[in-house]
Amino acid sequence: MLPRVRAAVAQLVAGLGAEPRSGGAGEPPPEPCGPSEPCGRSRPEPCGRSEPCCRPAFLQLSPAELRRAQDHAGRAVQSPRDRRRRLPWSTGYAEVINAGKSQHNEDQACCEVVFVERRPSPRGRLLSKEGCGELAGGRKGFYFHYWALFDGHAGSGAAVMASERLHLHICEQLRDLVDILQDPSPPPICLPHGPVELSQMPLTEDDGEVPSDAVPRFHLEKAISHESLVIGAIETAFKHMDDQIEQERASQHLAGGCCALAAVYLMGKFYVANAGDSRAIIIRNGEIIPMSREFTPETERQRLQFLAFLRPELLGKEFTHLEFPRRIQPKELGRKILYRDQDMNGWAYKKIEEDDLKFPLIYGEGKKARVMATIGVTRGLGDHDLKVFSSNIHIKPFLSCFPEVRVYDLTQYEHCPDDVLVLGTDGLWDVTNDKEVAGVVMEVLRSYEPNDPCRYTMVAQELVVRSRGVLKERGWRLANDKLGSGDDISVFVIPLGGPGNYT
Repeated sequence: MLPRVRAAVAQLVAGLGAEPRSGGAGEPPPEPCGPSEPCGRSRPEPCGRSEPCCRPAFLQLSPAELRRAQDHAGRAVQSPRDRRRRLPWSTGYAEVINAGKSQHNEDQACCEVVFVERRPSPRGRLLSKEGCGELAGGRKGFYFHYWALFDGHAGSGAAVMASERLHLHICEQLRDLVDILQDPSPPPICLPHGPVELSQMPLTEDDGEVPSDAVPRFHLEKAISHESLVIGAIETAFKHMDDQIEQERASQHLAGGCCALAAVYLMGKFYVANAGDSRAIIIRNGEIIPMSREFTPETERQRLQFLAFLRPELLGKEFTHLEFPRRIQPKELGRKILYRDQDMNGWAYKKIEEDDLKFPLIYGEGKKARVMATIGVTRGLGDHDLKVFSSNIHIKPFLSCFPEVRVYDLTQYEHCPDDVLVLGTDGLWDVTNDKEVAGVVMEVLRSYEPNDPCRYTMVAQELVVRSRGVLKERGWRLANDKLGSGDDISVFVIPLGGPGNYT
């Protein structure tokens, strides 16, 4: 065991990634929304999995621009720079490639306006009190705005597929909710089979009468909000996206995995979903409102330890779920040393036994913390083939694809043109904190007129430039001469004032 663990630690220190995995050829993936394509108003052409480089379609890079974007030495910042390439909602975006950490930029991004069409029923359509928005041609449904960043690791395949498909999975999950979300009455607990007035939906599946012995139980039914339905739809979409990556990773040559950060604007609210170590903050009138948190081995220690405690077979007889302040030495058998388990926030002493000499499930601290000495994030998409170095121990069971979703209600506040939502991959946050990002945002916005649609792109560019730094003799350096970010950096800046009529 010890040689294997030493090799894993050596790989960790050297910063090496897992080898990309590939499989045989297969059929193209099916569309999540069905052959009628009701979900997207427009979508980019998928990037070929075998292509050496794939950048967001909304950048519309020419071959020369693409070559410049892939230059690790120059690290030129890329943005939609002219009116022809302006993003919805006056959104600002900028990105830059890493300083040689990986061959290609493994970040991906997506910005879409998506139409959700009401799902047809075999026996008709649901009829709501208020009805839903109807477009020319009789299509009924609503739009949502969507922004997402995907930070790939050990290859870009998972990030590329997620950037092309996650919004379609979200759309598919929302189709059952088209009528429900536009009806002010509480959501039904059970969807009907045929056309029924939502407000007159029966309490049981067979008829509208409530059995007398069931009355107390129905009085105790939980009140479900419309907001929680949208959160559930986004969470389910992430799971289906992860399932699709697993099913098609061989035929589509999907290497590695990715962190995912997505923002959905729907009916007056922002839903920010995060699975990984990318982050989002709102800057409103100078106030900083966190809209996500990082999911790392340290922040999810107790969840990981609890799973290992319940299913010790996942540890492969080579790891221990207990945490110690440092590695335990064989000569310390029988001594009392500080430890903590899945139920503890504090520390206590325990007598060291033979099993405690195994390598800890979580090792290191801060940005160097790793699960099984291998991966530094605990939520994301993909990584289905990831194993502990030189072993057959799978790490995927410890990695969750479910995001944490936070909600911000735009209708509760009066927003000015300087109020924004910032989404950034960890390349931004590794070298800048929330306060510094807010300072850059306010500084740049003050130098542009409030009605200048390019001001948010300029903010995104400045955030990327300042976190990248300037190339000097000792590498990329920030203004304070500290080491700049050598990672891929991607940033969205979204004005909370919005485009006026959002739908």
